[in-house]
Order: sequence, then C-alpha cells, then structure tokens
Amino acid sequence: MKRYEWMVVAAVAGACSVAIGQEGPAATKSQGHAIVLHAARLFDVEAGKIVTPGEVLVEGERIVAAGTSVEHPAGADVIDLGDMTLMPGLIDAHVHLFLHPGAEDLQTVEESVPQRTILAELAAKADLMAGFTAERDMGTEGAGSADTAVMRAIDAGLIPGPRLRISGNAISILGGHEDAVHYNPAAHVPGNADYANDAEQIVETIREQHKEGSTFVKIYETGTDSEAPGGVNAVPCEEDAALCAQNHLSAQAGDAEFWAFHTPYQYTEAQLKAGVEEAARLGMNVGVHDQGEPGALFAAEAGVASIDHATQLSDATMQLMKEKHIPAVPTFTIFEYFANHAESPAAAAREHAMLDYKIHEFKRQVAVGVPMAVGSDVGPFPHGTQAREFELMVQYGMTPAAVLQADYLNGAQILRWQGQVGELKAGYYADVVAVPGNPLEDITAVERVGFVMKGGVVVKK
Repeated sequence: MKRYEWMVVAAVAGACSVAIGQEGPAATKSQGHAIVLHAARLFDVEAGKIVTPGEVLVEGERIVAAGTSVEHPAGADVIDLGDMTLMPGLIDAHVHLFLHPGAEDLQTVEESVPQRTILAELAAKADLMAGFTAERDMGTEGAGSADTAVMRAIDAGLIPGPRLRISGNAISILGGHEDAVHYNPAAHVPGNADYANDAEQIVETIREQHKEGSTFVKIYETGTDSEAPGGVNAVPCEEDAALCAQNHLSAQAGDAEFWAFHTPYQYTEAQLKAGVEEAARLGMNVGVHDQGEPGALFAAEAGVASIDHATQLSDATMQLMKEKHIPAVPTFTIFEYFANHAESPAAAAREHAMLDYKIHEFKRQVAVGVPMAVGSDVGPFPHGTQAREFELMVQYGMTPAAVLQADYLNGAQILRWQGQVGELKAGYYADVVAVPGNPLEDITAVERVGFVMKGGVVVKK
C-alpha cells in the first residue's frame, strides 16, 4: 500500500474512534435503569396521526411503553426534547454503503476493498446520525462479502451504524447489468456483481453468499434501460408478441406513454422463483433491481420481497403487487441526483426525461394503490442526506402520513423486522428519533433529525 493510503486509513480509523467516544456508547444508555423521552408530539404509526404530548419509556434496548404519558420509574433519566416529534428510527430499504459520489463505475478498479470498507463504515455512521436506524444494503458493487464485516462490527458495538440487512454482491447474468461490458476484454476489468445464468447457478450463488454472511438476496432483473420519446405503443410487443399476449402487457389503459420506456429482463419467472425458494429455505428474501416490464411481472409472480426502482409497472403487475403486498421502492432521490449532476447537457436532458417519466408512472401506481416503501439508493450521492426521498414521494403524490407509514410498516416487512422496528410500541427495539415541528405538516422535518437513539443508546442529542 502506498504511503498516502496508509495515512488515509489511519486518519479515517482515528476519526471513527473519536466519533464513537463522542456520540456512541459513551452517551446516555439504559443499563439497569430507565430512560423517559418526552417531547411535544409523538407519531402514532399505526393510526397515521400525531398525539400530544409524546413520551417513550425505555429499559435496556427495548421500549416498555409509549403514548401521551408513560410511567416515570424512580431514578429514571428524563430527556426533555421540547418542541419536537418523537418517531421510530427511519428505515432506508435501498442503500449502498460501499459507494460514494463519483465512484459508481470504476471503484472496483481504482479503490481496494479495505479502502472501500473504511468508507462504508463512515457511510454507516453518517446514515445513523441522519436518523436511519435500519437499512438494507443493496449490494456492495464489487466488494463481495465485505458488508458482512461492517454489519458484524456494528452489531458488536465496535462502530456506529444502523441495523443492517446485507446481500454481498448482487446477482446478475454474464454480460448483464453491472458487468464490465464496455472495457477491453484483455484487461479483465472486474464487474460489480456475482454472475449466474440459470436457476441452478442462482441457487449455487445464493448458497455461497449466505455462507459468507448475507442476510438477503439482491438480483438484477432488468437493464440496460432506454427510452423512445413520443411513445412506442408496441415495445416490447413488436419483438415478442406472444410474450406480451401471455402476460397481458400489450395495452395499458389510459397510459399512452407507457411503452416510451424499455428495459430488457434478465431472468425468467421460473429462474427468479428458484432464487426466491432457495432464499426462503435459508431464512432470507429477495429484492430485485427492476425498472420495468416484463421483468417486473416475472418478479411479482415469483414472489420477491420488493421491486426496487419500479419505474414501469403494468396493470397486471400492479394488481399482483397489491394482492401479494409486494412493495415498490421508487428511489426518486438517485434519479434526481443524476439528472442534476449529469456530465453534459445531453446527458442531463436524458436523465430529466427519465425522471419525468418516472414521476408520471409513480402517480399512476399511487392511484391504483401499489404498496410503497422508502429507499433512496444513497451512495452515488452523499450518505446522510437521503431523507429527501420522503420529501420527493410527498411532492409526487403521497401524503406525509402515507409515506411515513410506507417507510415504517412496509420497510420493516422488507427487512424482516416486523414487530421489532418501525413503531413505538412495547417490546420493539428502542430505536427512536426526534424531528423539529410536525412532520405531517412539513415532511422535510425528517431531513433535520435532532435526536437519535438506537437500541436504548443515545447516539445523537
């Protein structure tokens, strides 16, 4: 390792150590005595409303009681947060701890896995300080099972960070999404995924990843995306009329723009189903990168846990997602970031056109009642800033209460932590944040988290 790289590693490690001492386990912790949190308001997730005032009683790492008032046991520490709203810790169902701005494509070539792991630790801390106490890391993008080390270090209290579900690398077909297809083959540039070309290889890859510590499976189901401005009502049905007829994809009522977007699928329904079944056998579930049809329909039929990005969903897919309660994870923030930070005017125009299409289709999905969860795709944009996803989902058609319920209830479902996170209830983890004002009146309050408790430990006050 070069001298300057050692300096970076030492400086970052020192920064992590100082941060833990200032904001981590050395802060207020419920060990053998109770903590009472008091604020002007509390968000009742199940009811979707604010109650006043708000109090939460914490003992150890769990919530004992929550509501307008709770018991104040003798000797309890009382933390009065004033004119704030108590809420469960935020959930981000789609993050990339191993990515940072400007490094999405070449990080496997330019940065070592140890370097990327240190940066992932800093990203985890930034997300926690922003109020995200539970996250799903949707692929290390070429760093393999390094996320296992980060998750275990967090769980052991060695570094600060959210509760994590991790996948290792995502799974893709050879020559598919995240493979190094645009480089000189003789250079042997590594891709960012683990590759599986059929059901048998998918199962084998899932088993290998689980052996290395994965707790869920991430599969790339579509890519690369393209647009046909003005609408092409036959794409992809011109290419495969039988496929479209079989899956009721040829016509989408009242949506003339639907086939202006095209994204080829990578796996069939049967192949995805093999992955879903193997994941379930191992106590895991499957989330898919899926921009559109017919891949989205195949994913819903196979029974995946979430359809991430979900830019294009057919009538049949939306109905199936409602029936099976499979949430879409829109990830608006990454689309906005790419549109606003494109490398050229032409690229900016393409990215803005994609965002406009996505907004149009999202409004249709909300109107139909597709379940939603909140995931930002943070990584290519700065960690700790992803609460903007809540603001964008409200801006494009959901109410603040609906977005928060989507985050807490559907997010907990996707992460398989139902009954553990996402509500302020007795028996749940004491993952609590406080935001200024009333988030149901101003959803941007979640972008200004002023207090964070994770598992009974105050990490930001």
